[in-house]
Amino acid sequence: MIQIFVTGGTFDKSYNHIQGALYFEKTHLPEMLERSRCQLDIQIDTLMMIDSLDMNTKHTEAIVAACMTSTSEKIVITHGTDRMVETAQILAQEKGLQNKTIILTGAMIPYAFGSSSDGFFNLGCALAWVQMLEPQIYIGMQGKCFDWDKVYKDQEKGIFKSIV
Repeated sequence: MIQIFVTGGTFDKSYNHIQGALYFEKTHLPEMLERSRCQLDIQIDTLMMIDSLDMNTKHTEAIVAACMTSTSEKIVITHGTDRMVETAQILAQEKGLQNKTIILTGAMIPYAFGSSSDGFFNLGCALAWVQMLEPQIYIGMQGKCFDWDKVYKDQEKGIFKSIV
């Protein structure tokens, strides 16, 4: 079984057409998995629905606790991209997670924006990688899977890059 933990981020933002603002309503994960005709055994749990810029110690502790208590050794976390690397670092420091494969993924454009969103692609890649990679913490974005400590987000270009 693959455990998916939802934390929010751009991935799950919706758009208020009247106010012209992004907001959180509900996770889009069940719809995405249904639309993709996914046949994997997946458990989805929403831990929070916030922008990663609003995350604090309480939130990262909840993510760590959920990963620690999950019976699955394969975990995907949907997460805001601005603090994804920091959360991955915190997870990597937990000795109790050494036997788990954990992929953090997200989106630069909300799924609710339709075909322009990268969320669908990133989720599909993360689900494939979590089944194939060795236990460790990874970040999966834009078709690339990075070791948690060998990646950074290029804020100017809006992409994740390897640390050379």
